[in-house]
Amino acid sequence: MLQAGDADTLDARRPLPRRMKPAFINPVFDALPTTVFETMSRLARVHGAINLGQGFPDDPGPEDVRERGARALRDGWNQYPPMMGLPALREAVAAHYARHQGLVLDPETEVMVTSGATEALAGALLALIEPGDEVVLFAPMYDAYLPLVRRAGGVPRIVALQPPAFRLDEAALAEAFGARTRVVVLNNPLNPSATLFAPEDLDLLARYCQRFDVTALCDEVWEHVVFDGARHRPLMALPGMRERTVKIGSAGKIFSLTGWKVGFVMADARLMRGLAKAHQFLTFTTPPNLQEAVAYGLGKPAPWFEAMRAGYARSRDRLADGLRGLGFTVLPARATWFLNIDVANLGYADDAAFCEALVTRHGVAAIPVSAFYPDAAVRNIVRLCFAKDDATLDAALDRMSGLAGRAA
Repeated sequence: MLQAGDADTLDARRPLPRRMKPAFINPVFDALPTTVFETMSRLARVHGAINLGQGFPDDPGPEDVRERGARALRDGWNQYPPMMGLPALREAVAAHYARHQGLVLDPETEVMVTSGATEALAGALLALIEPGDEVVLFAPMYDAYLPLVRRAGGVPRIVALQPPAFRLDEAALAEAFGARTRVVVLNNPLNPSATLFAPEDLDLLARYCQRFDVTALCDEVWEHVVFDGARHRPLMALPGMRERTVKIGSAGKIFSLTGWKVGFVMADARLMRGLAKAHQFLTFTTPPNLQEAVAYGLGKPAPWFEAMRAGYARSRDRLADGLRGLGFTVLPARATWFLNIDVANLGYADDAAFCEALVTRHGVAAIPVSAFYPDAAVRNIVRLCFAKDDATLDAALDRMSGLAGRAA
């Protein structure tokens, strides 16, 4: 039994505290800077700016789809749904892509639901590559690609696409592909460049995938947001690509519901077995009420999708025409919610300096496209989001008036 004074003795015997070592953080993530989206959105809040940087619409999304999700939450099943996704949604995905893109998919073995497209990308990279495998990436690129590839142990081989066309180049592909290439990641339509790849680009990439026995991981979340009568052509539909393509779609982009994070993966059954195991140990499942709502939405008739595209095309043209009227050079925008301007001749050091001045001095937030290139290889292009209402776009144009003719 402890006696009086024993506590002091025990304290005296305790070793002196040592300086705590900092907790280990994987260097892939520890070295990552704050994303440009977070930085620009913070500056927009600080300066009361109009935010044309981060890509989300003003519109709340289709009322009937939201109502379907609310009813399913209130009256439906709220326990774990199947790991692969609700059968109703998987069947709806297969039917949707058969109708819109001519793909024949088995909803039982070739369709899986994920918690957004980014989870689908992460799971696919973990399933498809081993440490030391090379992965071909095209810049400009979604900022998640590079850390996901590195965390999976992949070795990135980056092909820089050049404005204004951002086309694939055979010489660059020949340099990037090799015996250790395991996966190529293609974002089509391409964010941030608003490019819809031409059939010749897809045919070229398909030939390289087959020549080097490479799996194509296709981020096609913008597939429905295409303009001017264009039609999205999935790489999976090309000859020789059905068994070597993983196709990823997103309800968030199709229905302008970015916060829902409902994605879907389509692949040959052999590939899907590995993809499903990676998904099982990431999020495992996705809210069932949202799955039910998306299943309903995917069955909407073709005129609904045409009207959605027409609405965004009208907003694109409103912003593009306004910017041209102010003297800006506007690049072609065939898809997505974005368009780009060339700021090379506006007197700023680069696109990042232009964006900083734009948000702090003129009250409009935009994104420097150099942030989508790991080496900032292109430094003169600025991305603006046009998925806003007319009043927001007009106010942004008013604040940018005179800027194209003014030196920094």
